[in-house]
Amino acid sequence: MSVWSYFKRNKLAVAGVVVVFSVFVVAMLSPLIAPYDPGEVKVDAKLLGPSIERPMGTDHLGRDCLSRMLYGARISLSVGFVAVGISICIGILVGSIAGYYGGVVDTVLMRFVDIMMCFPVFFLVLTVIALLGPNIFNVMVVIGITSWMGTSRLVRAEFLSLKEREFVLAACALGLTDRRIIFRHILPNALAPVIVSASLGVAGAILLEAGLSFLGFGVQPPSPSWGNILTEGRTYIFDAWWLTLFPGLAILITVLAFNLVGEGLRDALDPKLRGVAK
Repeated sequence: MSVWSYFKRNKLAVAGVVVVFSVFVVAMLSPLIAPYDPGEVKVDAKLLGPSIERPMGTDHLGRDCLSRMLYGARISLSVGFVAVGISICIGILVGSIAGYYGGVVDTVLMRFVDIMMCFPVFFLVLTVIALLGPNIFNVMVVIGITSWMGTSRLVRAEFLSLKEREFVLAACALGLTDRRIIFRHILPNALAPVIVSASLGVAGAILLEAGLSFLGFGVQPPSPSWGNILTEGRTYIFDAWWLTLFPGLAILITVLAFNLVGEGLRDALDPKLRGVAK
């Protein structure tokens, strides 16, 4: 039975895919479907509750919350995907080199990974952002370069197992270069856990960005992200509940959907778990 057939049997994972795809489409089409300009200030319309005209109400400056949520989805997803892309690239490079060459190279790289893992990621990101300045580019890069360690360990473990297989020994006997063996022969067979890690990593990056924005170190206003929309609403939490409810639900549902997809991919790509499912 194919991987997709196993994946379809997990109804929660399929539901997660539907939610992720829906959020992605909404984010891409936000300039077309947003009813108002997300930065348009209307003081006379501030803190209006949800209504037919404004389904998510307005904030303390009279800006339409639905429009800001739609545009915020673009930024939050961009941060998640770009940050994970950076971390995956670094993790694959470090893990493949360590796993393939072994010996001193493996020891040095893995000890560096251990040192990096000793630092609390959130506080490390917070420190670097405070030094470089909070903007969307810095947030994406810093999250990416501080969250690759888990991927590197996964890739290293796969390489240690795969480099002793017959097809790798045959490639070495043919005199192929190390680069070709690593990236053309071993790496494609080691990507299954990386794909799972990436799907879970997007959820973590979205949460991390939301936390940074909530503290004022993430995406800066007037650019909307779910995190800074949430932090702007905390001042009015008792008078304007919608300012915190809607971004909080958006973060919750999106992160949960990515986690469900990651769990479904893990079950579908792992032969041992597929065997249990039978």
